[in-house]
Amino acid sequence: MTQFMNGNTPPESHTHESANPQWGGRFASGPAAIMSEINASIGFDRILWRQDIKGSLAHAAMLRKVGLLTQEEENDIRRGLAEIGKEIEEGRFPFSADLEDIHMNIESRLSERIGEAGKRLHTARSRNDQIATDFRLWVRDSIDGIIGQTHALMATLARQALQYHDVPMPGFTHLQVAQPVTFGHHLLAYVEMLARDVSRLRDARTRLNESPLGSAALAGTSFPIDRTMTAKELGFDRPTANSLDAVSDRDFALEYLSVLSIEAMHLSRLSEEIVQWASAAFNFVHLSDAFTTGSSIMPQKRNPDAAELVRAKVGRITGDLVGLLTVMKGLPLAYAKDTQEDKEPVFDATTAITLSLAAMEGMIRDLKPNKERMRELAGAGFSTATDLADWLVRELRLPFRTAHHVTGRLVGMAEKKGCDLADLSLEEMKSVEPGINNSVYDVLTVEASLASRTSEGGTAPSNVKAQAEKWLATLAA
Repeated sequence: MTQFMNGNTPPESHTHESANPQWGGRFASGPAAIMSEINASIGFDRILWRQDIKGSLAHAAMLRKVGLLTQEEENDIRRGLAEIGKEIEEGRFPFSADLEDIHMNIESRLSERIGEAGKRLHTARSRNDQIATDFRLWVRDSIDGIIGQTHALMATLARQALQYHDVPMPGFTHLQVAQPVTFGHHLLAYVEMLARDVSRLRDARTRLNESPLGSAALAGTSFPIDRTMTAKELGFDRPTANSLDAVSDRDFALEYLSVLSIEAMHLSRLSEEIVQWASAAFNFVHLSDAFTTGSSIMPQKRNPDAAELVRAKVGRITGDLVGLLTVMKGLPLAYAKDTQEDKEPVFDATTAITLSLAAMEGMIRDLKPNKERMRELAGAGFSTATDLADWLVRELRLPFRTAHHVTGRLVGMAEKKGCDLADLSLEEMKSVEPGINNSVYDVLTVEASLASRTSEGGTAPSNVKAQAEKWLATLAA
């Protein structure tokens, strides 16, 4: 077996019945069958059928305009492609691995249906520029869909932020209670992240929106084609400028996967917070049965499986990116069959991100905060210590570093007594800083701390309400 796999001739006794069991009986002709198996892409690139038909329709219209097709031939091609599209939609199309890919499958079927006109369609193009065009169209369509899904999630986050704009919760650094924030403010942080994702998706869309069609195999074509016409017909901004680059470039797919990886990372961060918040230790939020599962042996359990699965998707999406980067790493110009490996990671990552966005939007809509518990922990861990230091600077004109030192001593005093800062007596506070007066107690509550954070981008409930309303108006426009 090892000798055969290394390319040596197998012994005469290796008949069909004793073929390598790892290959299975269908590989009756040995290496030739394996070649067919590794070479065919129809098993996954059939997903491009709409884009392939769209590109062919634009190409046919251009060929007719420049005199390479008659009007009758173009009409036959349009009719034939419409019938093929209907066959595929209805599950009646006879896909064949022998024809390798979606392009040859559709072209062969077209010739069966309309005869010679179908064979003329491939004039002035190659499968190289055909697949580059189809793939760009598919990625462009996917970007548009993902932007729509991302906007939907942003709107749901903003609606929840508006509803809970004044609900206190602990803000964390190092996963330690730092300062009070509002639940709405926390949710709006993810709206900002997702907005950057949308911006990156739009940037990627702009860069990919050039048409490779007409670049042919690698050198262009001698036929008098009109590439600007096909580019415009397909919604591209312009034709690509270099035929070698056009057929071999997969930067658009890499950039797309890069953006999806960043967005998946953002969803994973939010998922991790939901997992923490829903735990008994935090008890910040409640998720309904719609987005949780039970345990096979522990009837009390409510597991945030949807959040955990979204958290995990970033692994496969970034894996898809690294996989394609590795495929492209050493490819010389122009086209190489290696780039057949470009589509499956892009299809996989797209499925993963669309599912993740749908699940996250549902979870955020379903999420109910435990206001009492969040309010309780918002004031824990001396979370208003910074407010005390700010008061010392503002009211007593102490340098901030001095105020920081005074506050640290007061925190130490409260720790020893086992009480909060607000529970220290005025006399105890004066023992550390004689200038402190009764008005200090006005800044030591969670609500006072929140209300004071009115700087642009701060967590003051008035800020959060205004920002949530602004986002909702923007997303509705």
